[in-house]
Amino acid sequence: MSWAYAIASFPALPLADGFGQTLVFKDFLGLPAAPWWAKLAWDLAIIAGVFGGMLSVIAMFCIWWERKVAGHMQCRFGPNRVGPIGILQSVADGLKLMLKEDLLPRDADKWMFRFAPYVAFTPVFAAYMVLPFGPEFVFERRLAVGVFYILAVLSVEIMGVIMAGWASNNKWAIYGAMREACQMVSYEIPLGISIIVAVMAAGTLNMVDLGNLQGGGIHTWLIFRNPFTFAAFFAYFVASLASNKRAPFDLPESESELVAGFHTEYSGLRFSFFFFAEYAAMFVVGGIQATLFLGAWNDPFGIIGYFHAKFADNHHDIQLLVLNAVASGIFVTKAMAIIFVQMWLRWTLPRPRIDQVLYACVKVLLPLSCCLLLGASLWGLLVGSRPGVPWVDYQPFSWSDWQMTPVALATQVILTLIGLAGLTGIVLWVGYAAVTGRNLKQRLTDPADIIPHAA
Repeated sequence: MSWAYAIASFPALPLADGFGQTLVFKDFLGLPAAPWWAKLAWDLAIIAGVFGGMLSVIAMFCIWWERKVAGHMQCRFGPNRVGPIGILQSVADGLKLMLKEDLLPRDADKWMFRFAPYVAFTPVFAAYMVLPFGPEFVFERRLAVGVFYILAVLSVEIMGVIMAGWASNNKWAIYGAMREACQMVSYEIPLGISIIVAVMAAGTLNMVDLGNLQGGGIHTWLIFRNPFTFAAFFAYFVASLASNKRAPFDLPESESELVAGFHTEYSGLRFSFFFFAEYAAMFVVGGIQATLFLGAWNDPFGIIGYFHAKFADNHHDIQLLVLNAVASGIFVTKAMAIIFVQMWLRWTLPRPRIDQVLYACVKVLLPLSCCLLLGASLWGLLVGSRPGVPWVDYQPFSWSDWQMTPVALATQVILTLIGLAGLTGIVLWVGYAAVTGRNLKQRLTDPADIIPHAA
């Protein structure tokens, strides 16, 4: 009957407060509570199967997507040979890397050289287990310090990079590793301060609670809560680019100076761990930004928050399951939109020097984030905002339920209108570029005939 206990814990979703530990099929099968070892086995299966597969698919898709984005921005095709529109190019590259020889430098520190890729990849994998894909689609929704946990595990990635550079016994690799250590440690400070600004506005570090607080529509999203969270959104984005080694802050892998940086000596499957970790981390930082500022899994109209409050109160399991599936699609779309902007910047902006990168952190971003933290503290003390969960503690579209000062209300309305105008402009801009770009002649195609002109 051991299999019955494992089935009894499927799908391990805490569907509502009041029976948060109830497992969906336990009562249906009429079995007693599953023992600890069955729950542990099921949790490990979820981690390995769901999160492992999700991370791989997201990383492979982002690798293909960045090549297509780069191709369209440079008037070329990008991958278009392996599978429809080249969608299987990442699969082909993965198979190629698995079959390539695993080279090991003669004078390298062999144990550290082999271990470094796993140290760089594991923290990114661990961060996925706290991302709130939906109100219940999260591995551990009760974690009270979810934001702090993600920052803590992602900071371990730098150890893998330093180990890789040092163990390679290559001066270019160690230069790249030290560059990244300096850059990541520096930018983690304004990154963390920007996160604190959003956390102060919400009053919680729990990722699920952060999403629930923004379920009343776009005007309840934390980015529009006050001017300082609005500015912290952009400060976080810039710091996340540098912390994630994304252009224009990709100095650790500057090809013109360091060949490939800290992973110069790596090949085959070990190189793919570094490659996958970077693109998987892009989704993590995008997911954090979506959760902190952009409403997490909630839609701009408050529909998800309304129906979640309704279904959770009545314990409608099937409806909640469908609602969480839709919410997960919204969350992934928001994170992917942030990743698209990261790709957009990579193929638009030039790469600065390392001294300019550190100047931007120490002399610009760090003082700015400190000012935002001070301003957010004073705003919360003097002005405040509407506390509570939308649709539970108040009606988000009822002016009488807001109970806010006129300054806070006017500020939130103005910031929401500014955000809507900016989002509309960006969408129209990208749409116009996509439509008009089809009329441009792509490179690497048959050239046009040369027509001589009379002198």
